[in-house]
Amino acid sequence: MKKTAPFLVYTVLRLLAFLVPLAILWFFFPIFREFWWLAAIFSALIGVSISMIFLRTPLTDASARLLERRESRTSGGQADADAEAEDDAIDGDARV
Repeated sequence: MKKTAPFLVYTVLRLLAFLVPLAILWFFFPIFREFWWLAAIFSALIGVSISMIFLRTPLTDASARLLERRESRTSGGQADADAEAEDDAIDGDARV
């Protein structure tokens, strides 16, 4: 079974951490229907707080996956070939 992408999981959880408080403020507090921008600000603050407290593990998983992908791309032979080409160019200039 294929494991779900941790970045996708983290993104969905962050969106829910914003949208659920926004819906609660919008539907249960009529003043926020008029001042929708205030509801958005409060929801953003609540969402950031929730994500900092409860979403540490998904963030760590997403960060680790991004690091693995970056290392797998840079560990290929292209970086070595670039370094050798630069060394040859420097050595060629030194001979002249």
